[in-house]
Amino acid sequence: MDRQVTAVYPGTFDPMTLGHVDVAVRASKMFDRLVIAVVAGGNKTPYFSLDERVEIARDILRDNDKIEVLPFDGLLVNFGQKIGASVIVRGLRAISDFDYEVQIAGVNRHLAPDIETVFIAASEDYTFLSSSIVREVAGLDGDVSAFVDPRVLRAFAEKKSQAES
Repeated sequence: MDRQVTAVYPGTFDPMTLGHVDVAVRASKMFDRLVIAVVAGGNKTPYFSLDERVEIARDILRDNDKIEVLPFDGLLVNFGQKIGASVIVRGLRAISDFDYEVQIAGVNRHLAPDIETVFIAASEDYTFLSSSIVREVAGLDGDVSAFVDPRVLRAFAEKKSQAES
């Protein structure tokens, strides 16, 4: 019997950008199951709540039956072991990402030697893109439609209308 390979792709996804979607879709072609692990927040105060981020990610990725979206809090390798993951997927945009990600991968390997980290280079169209840039531009009423799924645009509009009422 063939062993099913589960990978976990963690992030705050606040919001999920087209760069995140690109990495998720590409990773889903490499593994039997991909769990998008939406981080509760950690040391960041998210713009969108955990429930909102999970719901948005599920909505965006719902047509891919190999992808599951789950919330998590705590140590990634513990979560990975809990869901049976043998791979952590990380997207890389630039060389600056690489330095940080290699350090984290080393710590994860020390904590859980049975889980490997795989890096997926961002597609050329998304190397400059980050959730924080999207939040900043959207917060200044800039057009972020080229960077996010329409469902994220709607979520920004809903947040803005709630804040104004």
